[in-house]
Amino acid sequence: MFTVIFGRPGCPFCVRAVEVADKLKADMEDFDYRYVDIHAEGISKADLEKTVGKPVQTVPQVFVDEQHVGGFTEFEAYAKENLGLYTA
Repeated sequence: MFTVIFGRPGCPFCVRAVEVADKLKADMEDFDYRYVDIHAEGISKADLEKTVGKPVQTVPQVFVDEQHVGGFTEFEAYAKENLGLYTA
């Protein structure tokens, strides 16, 4: 399972998404992720909207196995429901 987190510097929800991904990586053998700093990579909001397939208002935008999950709240809920986050 591979997750990509699109975020930006100074974003508290981006930090929290990475913390969830770090916990999942520590707890699961088959989980890995990549954090993409949209500013450092030169990715605009319009570029992100093309990738997501709909208007994007906030970061992070999280993809699990190339499937768009949503922002931090949706990613955390997905991880709790599907990946056993916080159950250990």
